[in-house]
Amino acid sequence: MGQLTGPAESLASVQELAWSTDGGPLVLLLGPSFASTAGIGQILPFLTDHPEVAAILVTDELSTELLHVALRSGVKDVLAAPVTIDQLTAAVARVSETLGSASLVRDQTSDAVESDQGKVLTVFSTKGGAGKSVLAVNLATVLARRSDKPVVLVDADLQFGDIAVMLSLAPHHTIVDAVGSLDRLDAELLQQYLLRHQPSGLLILPAPLEPSFAEQITAEEIMQIVAILRTFCSFVVIDTPAYFNEVVLAIIEDSDEILLMAGLDIPNIKNVKIGLQTLRLLNLPLEKVHLVLNRANSKVKLDVSEVEKTLQIKAEGLIPSDVVVPQSVNKGTPVVIDAPRSGVAKSIEQIASMFLPDSRRR
Repeated sequence: MGQLTGPAESLASVQELAWSTDGGPLVLLLGPSFASTAGIGQILPFLTDHPEVAAILVTDELSTELLHVALRSGVKDVLAAPVTIDQLTAAVARVSETLGSASLVRDQTSDAVESDQGKVLTVFSTKGGAGKSVLAVNLATVLARRSDKPVVLVDADLQFGDIAVMLSLAPHHTIVDAVGSLDRLDAELLQQYLLRHQPSGLLILPAPLEPSFAEQITAEEIMQIVAILRTFCSFVVIDTPAYFNEVVLAIIEDSDEILLMAGLDIPNIKNVKIGLQTLRLLNLPLEKVHLVLNRANSKVKLDVSEVEKTLQIKAEGLIPSDVVVPQSVNKGTPVVIDAPRSGVAKSIEQIASMFLPDSRRR
């Protein structure tokens, strides 16, 4: 964690505080005198010249406009006065994390223009309860632990997404904030909206906290965000709702790879078959579609070969049924971390290896 200074109430005091440090990470607390467009404009050149500084702004009156102006100017967090010790401690912890992750992103993406764009992997199912979100979380976790560049998990289930809950994380920002800033959104600002899962290094763009926000987000807006994520990530893993809509179709069409999740039961297989027919109608290359069967060892008198024959597609991933899955979900820990030796974890590791360069497979 960086040093904490403040509150600073003038540009002179800010510069004095910066000069007194050794150039190491610094958390700067800005007082209400900076809580205006003019005040933020004063501090902007300083923050631009000092990437090692993470600023927290305290304001007497918090508005959406002030929040957006502050964040796009490099301020890492905005708190409404009066601020309790607990609130300040939590804010300092959050912005301290950004000092490390922002430095990592700068180092890893200095040649982003010249390097390949990150791959988009979408996890989709045509029926709820197939284990789609569990696969998305664990696949993204494995990729984050094996990739040189950041990996972001996007929760595109805009009404009922629960990725953050599954990882025991409390979102401070969601995809709604990113959409609200689209007119000025770039990689640096978008990184401020990402939640970090410390055990794996995975970055998460959470779903809206209220289902009603889903109606305000368009497919075009989602794809603009994904396009920015591609510029600094090795992988963008997207968890989707279990139905087709405009947003899901746009995501699928833009994806490099699609993991189609199915359970071993007749209703699930029926829905997956309909889903595959829809994808064919979209002229989607089926080589991009990877069928993953969940609970593949269940004794339900439905053989994997029968499913493959029915769907006319080979299953590339087989995830066994295991009590470690609900146990890990209830703990808020990915099963690949909670039970790394389990059959479930090993099968997801194998699925992840399909998308990793040879040097990163193990």
